[in-house]
Amino acid sequence: MNKPINVGLLGFGMAGSVFHAPFITNVPGLHLAKIRETRPENIKLANTRYPEASIVGHSSEILQDESIDVVVVATPNSTHAALAKEALEAGKHVVVEKPFTVTSAEAEELIELAKSKNKLLAVFQNRRWDSDFKTIRKIIDANMLGDVVEYEAHFDRFRNYLKPDTWKEEAAPGSGIVYDLGTHLIDQALCLFGTPTEVAAELRVQRKNSQVTDNFQLTLHYPNLRVILKAGMLVREPGPRYIISGYKGSFVKYGLDVQEDNLKAGMSPKGAENWRAEPEDIWGKLNTELNGLHIVGKIESEPGDYTAFYQNVYNALQGKEQLEISPEQARNTIRVVELAMQSHEEKRTLAFK
Repeated sequence: MNKPINVGLLGFGMAGSVFHAPFITNVPGLHLAKIRETRPENIKLANTRYPEASIVGHSSEILQDESIDVVVVATPNSTHAALAKEALEAGKHVVVEKPFTVTSAEAEELIELAKSKNKLLAVFQNRRWDSDFKTIRKIIDANMLGDVVEYEAHFDRFRNYLKPDTWKEEAAPGSGIVYDLGTHLIDQALCLFGTPTEVAAELRVQRKNSQVTDNFQLTLHYPNLRVILKAGMLVREPGPRYIISGYKGSFVKYGLDVQEDNLKAGMSPKGAENWRAEPEDIWGKLNTELNGLHIVGKIESEPGDYTAFYQNVYNALQGKEQLEISPEQARNTIRVVELAMQSHEEKRTLAFK
């Protein structure tokens, strides 16, 4: 494709407006041509920020438009599989907001359909491009900790109330914190260490009157490594986000990547300088041994870069590189989610298969 690649965005709620549109429009060669949205307040925002995009009221106006090359599915979790399937069958390349699907069987069906149609299928696991995770990958790849024996990651929030008028608080397929924050943590762990041998989990509902799981602890077992993933909605005083221990040393990191808060505050990545750089007070601490020297100190965080996801999609469409996140990897994340729920119900550790 040498011409601009036209993108149709299904949904302009938080996912579409905060995590997709700003980065689609930040990649030269991608053109946000159409947005499907029905809520008046979201339509107003879309018209203000992206006046060059047409706002339509039904998905078919994007799926049946021959000028649209790529469809981005940024809709409620339970609709991902059906809309992605419809887009692939219409001959479109597809990007799906995480979680990929509700079940691994749905994910596998989409993977096979995309192959049969010779279409790109990508999943928006954007937190592979968080500042802290990019830093951790460099530390582990450089063997600065030696063989990693324990990896613990948290994604906590404090919200002791139920948000009104949101599908995320409803007891529907694909709802709850494991599908939401959990899929980020799982994807990162699988990116670093591959698929586990076993999965164990405990899921809880902690907020009063909540209909969805809002706390979990998930353990992924590897031959010489334990991965602990935790998230909760009632954590007012945050602890470390990452604690990683290896034969040579440890790395501990507090604080979150700044991109989400900056985006919610109305900042845009387009032309902005240093908007994605972490402040020094939340850089991680490394305590390790290198070449016989004991080293203790802060490690400057890599800049976060969500634009890199869509740059990778664009480059893959040009045939210049492979997708950073394959749909098979995203399917494995959903399989871990399924095993976590089964493990909780049966109160036992399960083999990954």
